[in-house]
Amino acid sequence: MMRIRGVHEGRAFDGGEELIAQPGARWIDVQHPDEATLNRLAERFGLHRLAIEDCLHLDQRPKLEEYPGHLFIVLQAFSCSDKSLTDVTLHELHFFLGPDWLITVHEQSHRAIEAVHKRLDADVGQTLGRGVDFVAYLLADAQVDLGFPLMDHFTEALDELEDSIFQQRLSAPMERIFELKRQLVLVRKVLSPQRDVLTMLARRGLPGVSERTTLYFRDVSDHLVRILEQVDTNRELLSNAREAWLSVVANRTNEITKQLTVLASIFLPLSFIAGFFGQNFDVLSERPFFVLMLSSMVLVPTFMVAWFRRKGWF
Repeated sequence: MMRIRGVHEGRAFDGGEELIAQPGARWIDVQHPDEATLNRLAERFGLHRLAIEDCLHLDQRPKLEEYPGHLFIVLQAFSCSDKSLTDVTLHELHFFLGPDWLITVHEQSHRAIEAVHKRLDADVGQTLGRGVDFVAYLLADAQVDLGFPLMDHFTEALDELEDSIFQQRLSAPMERIFELKRQLVLVRKVLSPQRDVLTMLARRGLPGVSERTTLYFRDVSDHLVRILEQVDTNRELLSNAREAWLSVVANRTNEITKQLTVLASIFLPLSFIAGFFGQNFDVLSERPFFVLMLSSMVLVPTFMVAWFRRKGWF
């Protein structure tokens, strides 16, 4: 179900037509967009048809496009419902930034948007009074900051993975390694082009973004760079965990091979003794040879076991 809400000067609105018709500075937030509503907004604010088409297909990469009279911005963020990182959710947010209006379009609500709504509800006059570009900054900042708790979850998951590898508590650590790697690749694939978008927003001279607000966007860009650095660090740690697991497997295989080799070495002379004294000669069946055979079968493996232990082979 579509929902339109937003703020206009000193008032908060939870409905579409009245808010769209208001003059002056305003933020219009559209959730679950439909084509009819977006066409009405395009007619009212002069939104470009290509940008409207992108909003109808919420699977765009982060980008910034300049159209006559407004900017079109796409930003994305990730959140996770649990620390296992099995369900990483992508949040895509589209911005139309005009001279005195801001329109945001998204499919699902999430913490970043709700946090900005609460801030505006608490002090709508002062916050909106700083310009709609400042509201766009608040939304971008809240979107990017979703990455910090996600990276914390990745760090905790990697610590647990490393402990389980060395303590051999996981039955299939490679499966977990590739699961985390797949999520990190997805995060980097999305956030890497977003860095370029925020860098452009932090430059002076962009229409619709005041010089004062570019300083705030520079701070958001710095936050995103820190998150990308954490992504790269976690990817390195994940590669190290993979190498550690392969080393553990190789060491375990070598240990098993060594033990089997020791057993084979012990039974090799026993096989020779049994074969030699088992020959079909009458003299070998006499009592002295029988005692010699039994003594050899006891003394030889005992000596070999003592020797192997002294060498530290098992």
